[in-house]
Amino acid sequence: MGEAIKHKNKAAPFVPTEIHVGTAADDTGVIGVLSIHTTEGLVEIALDLHSADAIVSAVHEIRSKLEPTGP
Repeated sequence: MGEAIKHKNKAAPFVPTEIHVGTAADDTGVIGVLSIHTTEGLVEIALDLHSADAIVSAVHEIRSKLEPTGP
C-alpha cells in the first residue's frame, strides 16, 4: 500500500457512531455515498468505483492488523 501520511500536529481521530451507505445517480452515472456520523459531526464521502476499491483495501489492511495473532 502507499506511504503513511505524516502529520505534524495530530488531531484526535473522530469516533464513528453510525455508518450509512447509499447511492446517488444523475445523467453521468451512479456514485456511492458513505455517510459516517462521528462524535464531531457528519462526514459524507462520495465514491466512484476506484475510490470505493481503495477504501475496501484500506479497511482490509486495518482489519488484518486488528486480528489477534495467537498466544
